Amino acid sequence: MENTAELIALAKECGFTHAAALDVSTLHVLQDVRDMCAVNTCGMYDKRWSCPPGCGSLEECAARIARYREGIIVQTVGQLEDSFDIEGMQEAEQNQKKAFSALLEELRRRYPDLLPLGTGCCKQCGKCTYPDEPCRFPDKAMSSMEAYGLMVNQVCLDNGLHYNYGPNTIAYTGCFLLV
Repeated sequence: MENTAELIALAKECGFTHAAALDVSTLHVLQDVRDMCAVNTCGMYDKRWSCPPGCGSLEECAARIARYREGIIVQTVGQLEDSFDIEGMQEAEQNQKKAFSALLEELRRRYPDLLPLGTGCCKQCGKCTYPDEPCRFPDKAMSSMEAYGLMVNQVCLDNGLHYNYGPNTIAYTGCFLLV
């Protein structure tokens, strides 16, 4: 991997609040996380190629992850007026997605075979073709860390980042796995 400090600096230039080296050996796909997806709180389970079960079985996700040796984990932390500040949450999420997209563009030039795992479900298309047609944009589609069975708070802790930054904050986390 390139100089880790350089990648962290690049992530911060793209707009992330925090970034750290990601030790891929700390990534463990968990059935419990996939089970949380199946509860369908977000309403996307079995509706998109990037979400379970469309993104593949846990075994398939683990096999994809196993192809990578290193990575970078990135976060956007938003300040909220209170714990019901939906607009603040949405703003922080949009900031995370904007920064993620910018860093993805930069990293794809250097690591064309990277695996980006973002926040929330893929929204490349207004209506996903799942399950009737193949994905229209497989090179742009992106799963979340949770869709791959990763317990985000544990991944953060295992890689030197906080997951909770205190009252009236929200943290959105994603990662890039690099060959």
